[in-house]
Amino acid sequence: MLPNIGIPGLILILVIALIVFGPSKLPELGRAVGSTLKEFKKSTRDLVSDDEPEQEQSKIKNEKSM
Repeated sequence: MLPNIGIPGLILILVIALIVFGPSKLPELGRAVGSTLKEFKKSTRDLVSDDEPEQEQSKIKNEKSM
């Protein structure tokens, strides 16, 4: 879906956002979206790193049982 937007579509979305929210609110919205994405990436990294020790332990158990 996103690859089909293109540059003209992106510009149109930004102009509509500027009209709806105004120039004073756009930096605040950008910061909020940025911090949300940062937290999401951090959470997914934490989840993946939490799963890695469990996978290693199950791998060791499988090797011992053979």
